Amino acid sequence: MAGRNGPNPHLKPGPGGKSMPVDLGLSMSDMKAKTVLKEAVDAVVNSFAKHTHGYGRVNVVEALQEFWQMKQSRGADLKNGALVVYESQPSAAPPYVCFVTLPGGSCFGSFQNCPTKAEARRSAAKIALMNSVFNEHPSRKITDEFVEKAVGDAMQPFKGNQDETDNPATGIGAFRFMLESNKGRTMLEFQELMTVFQLLHWNGSLKAMRDRNCSRQEVLAHYSHRVLDDDMRSQMALDWISREQETSGIIADELERGEQELSNARLAGRELRFPKEKRDILLLAMSQISPQESMA
Repeated sequence: MAGRNGPNPHLKPGPGGKSMPVDLGLSMSDMKAKTVLKEAVDAVVNSFAKHTHGYGRVNVVEALQEFWQMKQSRGADLKNGALVVYESQPSAAPPYVCFVTLPGGSCFGSFQNCPTKAEARRSAAKIALMNSVFNEHPSRKITDEFVEKAVGDAMQPFKGNQDETDNPATGIGAFRFMLESNKGRTMLEFQELMTVFQLLHWNGSLKAMRDRNCSRQEVLAHYSHRVLDDDMRSQMALDWISREQETSGIIADELERGEQELSNARLAGRELRFPKEKRDILLLAMSQISPQESMA
């Protein structure tokens, strides 16, 4: 609501046009970024709707499903089919949160404060559709040129030398090895593989393998073909239960940080597979050590 000297930066429109306080921790640049994100998402969704459904309001949930069915009909290798999976986060009151997992394994979530569960699902579908469409652009395909640029960009902050990029035993060499092993795939498809290694690093599994004198190349070769499934999640949850026995409260502390990380990434419209998997693994571990608390 505007005052005599213009809009009050600490107020936002609420139900019925009344003004409500804005979180003072939310800077003007954050608010502008959220506005730009919403405008970009709406532009892509409307463009997709115009080219596939003609003019008029689009059902974004149906459009996202149709997009992946179209990809499958055109020969896309979707191991688990073209089904788009939604997951509503339990909540007794708004704002409601919904996550959507795409057939390739990437995950997105509602990026707005949603007053209904249906609106949360639409919000998640919008950001997922935008990324799905953008992922079809040739610049998102991993090619020889893409590999060289990505490796060069990764080297700059560390001032590494060229010899390191050809040695899989080095960090930058392992990065090149992973990119070259996935040439022809898109960045969203590669990001799913990266999530496996991000989780292995976060969970301490990579360090444990190094302690057993496993080379980076052996680790990469083994896990490049592993699927992120319930078995892997259960094993990581057991690792955290062991840590809890040594350091009481460590799971709750890590879960609190993980929830905040997931929320920040979701509201920024980012891909969520890694932070969401972390959160889910920690919740699984928590349910094993205090089942009544986790069910409350």
